[in-house]
Amino acid sequence: MDQKVILITGASGGMGGAISTLFSTENVKLALQYNRNKVKLETCENVAHFQADLTDELQVSELIERVLLKFGRIDVLINNAGVSHSAMSWKTEASSWKETMAINLDAPFFLSKHVTPHFRAKKSGRIINITSVVAQTGFVGTAAYAASKAGLIGLTKTLSKELVSSGITVNALALGYFNVGMIEDVPADLQEQIIRTIPAGRLGDPKSVFKTIKWLVSDEGDYITGQTINLNGGLYS
Repeated sequence: MDQKVILITGASGGMGGAISTLFSTENVKLALQYNRNKVKLETCENVAHFQADLTDELQVSELIERVLLKFGRIDVLINNAGVSHSAMSWKTEASSWKETMAINLDAPFFLSKHVTPHFRAKKSGRIINITSVVAQTGFVGTAAYAASKAGLIGLTKTLSKELVSSGITVNALALGYFNVGMIEDVPADLQEQIIRTIPAGRLGDPKSVFKTIKWLVSDEGDYITGQTINLNGGLYS
């Protein structure tokens, strides 16, 4: 990995924490963003924590500057931070809708916007957006979440076309149901129902997400951009 500097948002969550831990065994430097909950992976020479509210564009801009001040560069941005408020569409409060959009869609836009000048200056960079199979299929009670994650796919496609000439790739990973993260808030009986709908017959493991990202950010991944890569055990294709 040649000491790449990787900025991972939502590093205090289940998937963010798992990805961070897996990357910590590689030859990289990690800038781990969190907001309210602390990051479990301890700081060291190659790991630093950065608190920021990603819904505030000024704080996002300052986050990028703080990471650059700490490590001197950023090579990879992983937009992983996300939130979901379950409710039928006609029962969804405006505040829940706005918060979901702010974290799941506004924040990746702000982060991409403010890291892009640095990437363009060095003519290289990787942006990985974490989206969801729900954006592709829909799911009862996820109007705000599905809409925000679908928007992230659209953002990915547009950014990829705008930035490829500067040596920057932008891709999305559409995740199915994994054994960490939001699934932990789902009751056990509903988890079993979900698993029965997955052709692979099991929840995903964060290692598959990690290895896919590792491939995308490698030198061999420099011709892959604008793609939505499905990691869902055959749930959607």
